[in-house]
Amino acid sequence: MSQIIALTNQKGGVGKTTSAVNLAASLAALDRRVLLVDLDPQGHASMGSGIDKHELDKSVLDVLLGEATAADTIVRQLPVHYDVLPGNGDLTAAEVELLDLDKRESCLTTALASVADNYDVVLIDCPPSLNMLTVNALTAADSVLIPLQCEFYALEGLSALLDTVEQIKQSVNPDLAVAGILRTMYDKRTSLTREVDKQLRDFFGDALLKTTIPRNVKVAEAPSHGVPVTQYARFSRGSQAYRVLAKEMIRRLSL
Repeated sequence: MSQIIALTNQKGGVGKTTSAVNLAASLAALDRRVLLVDLDPQGHASMGSGIDKHELDKSVLDVLLGEATAADTIVRQLPVHYDVLPGNGDLTAAEVELLDLDKRESCLTTALASVADNYDVVLIDCPPSLNMLTVNALTAADSVLIPLQCEFYALEGLSALLDTVEQIKQSVNPDLAVAGILRTMYDKRTSLTREVDKQLRDFFGDALLKTTIPRNVKVAEAPSHGVPVTQYARFSRGSQAYRVLAKEMIRRLSL
């Protein structure tokens, strides 16, 4: 039975998409069957996986609206060794178009039902906002992975996100859990990182993942080559960190 994990943070620039792509690649390298769902209108998870978002005949929006099936839209046999349900700028219309549908918060749940069991892990890259796309992801997910940069405003944004998770639990997805909080762009040499890190440990305890993702230029360069850093620079610090993250997630969630 597959595990569906939504990677979300309403704040942009925290390494959410980078973590989705590289966690997908790292899990695939550990012989897990992985589907990456690109639910962000920016389409960066698709591009970072080697898919040209401008050349898509069908996207995840068509699947959400019932105009295509997930099975027919998933891109397979990619060099990254995981499958992708791609997205692009068409998703900007989703907020309006989903409003006219019955059970609009469950469109992704319905779409994934027929394909999820083909995978060990389904990762959903959410948009950097708490909109209807994110609600769909949280409704479909078993758990939430929250990438978080160690900065002063991190806790404030995290609080709003956790409130949303709690609302989803109470309304449509009572089994939704927090898989973990992932510290990204981590630099323990700075006093700010150390201070925020202590606050996170004190407040969240075991929800804070042991793995941290360091600031690393190779991680930043990899998307322009259309591959995860685990392929672009497999021996870099960033690549090694994502492999450690994959192993921690396997242990934590029994993937």
